[in-house]
Amino acid sequence: MSTKDWPVGYGRIILPEVDSTLSEATRQAPSLAGPTWILALRQTTGRGRRGRAWVDSAGNFAATLVMHPEGGPERAALRSFIAALALYDAVCGCCPGLDPGPSGNNSKRLRIRSGAARIALKWPNDVLLNGGKLAGILLESNSTGALSIGIGVNLLNAPDATQVEQGAVPPVSLLSETGANVTPEDFLNALAPAFARYEAQFKTYGFAPIRTAWLDRAARLGQVITARMGTAEQTGTFETVDDSGALILRTNQGLQAIPAGEVYF
Repeated sequence: MSTKDWPVGYGRIILPEVDSTLSEATRQAPSLAGPTWILALRQTTGRGRRGRAWVDSAGNFAATLVMHPEGGPERAALRSFIAALALYDAVCGCCPGLDPGPSGNNSKRLRIRSGAARIALKWPNDVLLNGGKLAGILLESNSTGALSIGIGVNLLNAPDATQVEQGAVPPVSLLSETGANVTPEDFLNALAPAFARYEAQFKTYGFAPIRTAWLDRAARLGQVITARMGTAEQTGTFETVDDSGALILRTNQGLQAIPAGEVYF
């Protein structure tokens, strides 16, 4: 996609270098007239979930969308599903070998062309490619009501497996898995319109269609997974995601709702 497809009402800031696009979003939020994407071509101190560092390198995608959404924090948190769907569509749009349509087949959630890479969404906020972590999402809010949606995508390079938490999904890059050489600017041109479409759907119809679309693309749906919540763990069958975005596991004790945590396969 090109800039001619840029969504109406969304701003765009491209910086050659910044400490963190999430930090920059916090600094700029008070002066922004509407939702704005902040893209950094180099990020020196990116961060991930739970205070972890986000390992970034030249050519990868590091951006934050800052917005002032209506509703409380529970509704704002559902934007992680919107961002995941937008990422899914953007990756498919940048890689002709991927088909963005869900199949409805729980064992193979996607209509993937023969020999093509497999893409799926991992609860709560990761994008997987061929079983490896391609992208991550981090939401932050502040006292002014601004919501920052930080997104990192391994376009050209992936961190070494030794740089990620033990037991975590190993990182992969778009280039290594598909052969697609996509610039951060081109990826943003694909991501921003996709996010705007899902955001408009969310405002009009609520979370239900977003939830359905996300589940159609979910990794390990119907399979046994482990959710880690701090020092506690719960293993069970990935049953669904409920109306609040919580992970629902079927365990020996019945259905268990996990509102926040990390999933391990």
